[in-house]
Amino acid sequence: MHIPDGFLSPKTYLPAYGAAALLWTLALRRVGRSFDEETLPRLAVLTALAFALMLIMLPLPGGTSVHASGVAILAVTFGPLTCYLAISLVLLIQALFFGDGGVTTLPIGALALGFAGGSVAWIVWRLLRGVHEKTALFAAGWFGTVTAALLIALTLGAQPGLGHTADGTPLFFPFGLDVTLPAIVLPHMLLGIAEGLLTVLVCTLFGKLIKER
Repeated sequence: MHIPDGFLSPKTYLPAYGAAALLWTLALRRVGRSFDEETLPRLAVLTALAFALMLIMLPLPGGTSVHASGVAILAVTFGPLTCYLAISLVLLIQALFFGDGGVTTLPIGALALGFAGGSVAWIVWRLLRGVHEKTALFAAGWFGTVTAALLIALTLGAQPGLGHTADGTPLFFPFGLDVTLPAIVLPHMLLGIAEGLLTVLVCTLFGKLIKER
């Protein structure tokens, strides 16, 4: 989910920054009212977990890689807006201090993973939790991961049409949807299985620890 600077055209990242900024403002206002002395430490722990997971790259053929994110864990535990803020912060720190991803591409990652992925994970969990809690958690992890991957693939695959020279040479990311969709979505469908299992494990354990306090 880390996209380097230079991969996206201004036609993509400028509107994305506008949308992301509106959501950051809304999220800060709503989330700020629900913070208390118990919520903040739990949020810090799970945000740190997401940070660590997103630093571990799993190499794939062709020089690409995937990584877990913990997005469903944050969404299920705190809701989509708090998840969006936490993932945005993780992406910003990793871009500034670790060179993972770029500053211009930050809003795309935040919107795709933090907001869309987190929202889908939360909705799926809410829909299925009445049937079976662990199944709901697994599905939240899988769908949140695949949703974010799909949006990233669509965004990157659209770049050749958004910025190119007179002869059609892409100025930014050079590959179209025929490459980005299978290259990004298929590996994340497999990764989603691990993300789902991790969501079940962490949310179950975290819930038990909270109840024992």
